[in-house]
Amino acid sequence: MTLSVGVDVGGTFTDLAAVGSDGRVVTRKVLSTPSDQSEGVARALAALGHAPSDIHRIAHGTTVVTNLLLERKGARVVLCATQGAADLLELRRQERAGLYDLSLHHPAPLVPHDRVVPTNERITANGVLTALTDAEAARVADDVAKLAPDIVVVSLLHSYANDAHEAKLAAAIAKRLPGVDVVRGAAVLPEIREYERTATAVAEGYARPRVHRYIEHLATRLKLGGYPAPDVMTSGGGMLPAHEAASRAASLALSGPAGGVVGAAAVLRAAGLGDALTIDIGGTSADAGLILGGEPMVEPGGSVAGVPIALPRVLVETVSAGGGSIAWVDDGGALRVGPHSAGAVPGPVAFGRGGMDPTVTDAHIVLGRLDAAELSGGVALDRPAARSAIAALAKKMRVTTERTAEAIVAIADAAVARALRRVSVERGVDPRQCVLVAFGGGGPLHGCALADLLGMTRILVPPHAGVLSALGLAIAPERREAATSVMRAASDMTKPDMARLHHALATNAQGTMRAARVTAHARVRYAGQGYELDVPFTGRDDGGTLARRFRSLHVARYGFTLDRAVEIVAARAAAHGKPLKLKLTATGRSPMPRKSVAPMRGPRVITLPDATMVVARGWTAKPLPIGGWLLERT
Repeated sequence: MTLSVGVDVGGTFTDLAAVGSDGRVVTRKVLSTPSDQSEGVARALAALGHAPSDIHRIAHGTTVVTNLLLERKGARVVLCATQGAADLLELRRQERAGLYDLSLHHPAPLVPHDRVVPTNERITANGVLTALTDAEAARVADDVAKLAPDIVVVSLLHSYANDAHEAKLAAAIAKRLPGVDVVRGAAVLPEIREYERTATAVAEGYARPRVHRYIEHLATRLKLGGYPAPDVMTSGGGMLPAHEAASRAASLALSGPAGGVVGAAAVLRAAGLGDALTIDIGGTSADAGLILGGEPMVEPGGSVAGVPIALPRVLVETVSAGGGSIAWVDDGGALRVGPHSAGAVPGPVAFGRGGMDPTVTDAHIVLGRLDAAELSGGVALDRPAARSAIAALAKKMRVTTERTAEAIVAIADAAVARALRRVSVERGVDPRQCVLVAFGGGGPLHGCALADLLGMTRILVPPHAGVLSALGLAIAPERREAATSVMRAASDMTKPDMARLHHALATNAQGTMRAARVTAHARVRYAGQGYELDVPFTGRDDGGTLARRFRSLHVARYGFTLDRAVEIVAARAAAHGKPLKLKLTATGRSPMPRKSVAPMRGPRVITLPDATMVVARGWTAKPLPIGGWLLERT
């Protein structure tokens, strides 16, 4: 039997799920190693207990990009921009960080102004206005060299339509600085909007050297152990071979969270359910997602740690409300939870690893919701220490220990509920019509409270809930993408035009891979709008069909239509490999026989193999044939 292994590195635990050729699943959980994530990966593989020769694929979800954007520990980037547009990163879109908070500011750009080199050239929508001469390219290359960059980004105006100047300047810089990588904006994002294109290219340059080193280090470590080179999950929910992922760092920003939504979608389909909100609560953060029609919702981009990255990504909203989120009292005497986390080291006070600050996990222990002797991953729980930490905080608040613990959990629930509303209500989706898929080590603990806050009546706690992100990685197929700018009225696009566009994108996306299917989306808007919607299309559509599809989607999303022409701004295709099949069966510890159909009424706490589930008062839970539980409001 051969195994496909998924390894998800979280802030507290590193999770592993191995899917055999017969579809059966084996899981493991070990503590993460923040100083070197590859060490945690190696420990998880060792804990699996299989010979390296049994493993034919290792799929990896990493937080390297997210962490370095949060911590601002990326590469020294020098940016080359069109003269007169060198302040794009500071100007952004000229929107306020907070509409009514004058003290709130956007994060500083990844490239400071003194490392931006203006270039005397300009291409407009109508063609070349100022040509880039050989002398100017050489001058810019010399100025770049004086700034001693780790990596160079070249992002010039209108390069989505004509990238000749970018290519020429990149070649001059590569000649002047051999061995220094050069990132071109049009190669990263061939679409309109100079700020988003530049910011995304800069994020790629900022993260690429660190990502390349990490993936190379991980691949070397695995090779020495006899394991195959890893595949890496992209933000879009597909896999890339390690050597390709190393040069697409910006597309890995949500690598780990995307795996959880992919896994949730697979379980949701197996259970015969459709639309769902997902919540993955781990040790450091909580990730909210959306699944429509059994498929994760993929958006054209968003912000990660305050950095715009306009690349496709599985919709995930992250908040600092994990089990390790620290509870504290601010200067005004109010109880707060997060954003700081105890992480894996030192961890919650109950872990006995040196943590001194009370956390959400400690509050659950005080409330009697974590009654196992130890958590999966071999972490023993020191209950008296957890109670003592919460009691010290309660003393500051002048309330009881139990009341403080309840308040800590309620604050965390409120933060997560806001994230769930953002991914649903703000996109025209009614949470009350969805199932809540609760997973991660803490998802089943908070599921009932979150559902009550959102008016939801059904919760799916999937099998292998505590390691579902790793399971999503293990079954995720290879996925490659290609994109192009279009900028044409939909009415001008005949059926042959659409067929040629689809064929060219599909061919570029597939490359040498054997794709099981190809999907394509056009970015479409009403003329004059500042935003687009992703509309699916095939090679058999014409522009009129695409326009009608867009109008229907616009009404569903925003509730109105306009009497204006429809424009196709850009198009993108994704080639998908064949996903791995799962054989989900009821396994692991259970407080009742799986054949029983009698629902269990709350309130009660159910210990799962890799998580703990709370069935609140007014809720019932029944086991599913595929494993996992379905909770319903009575």
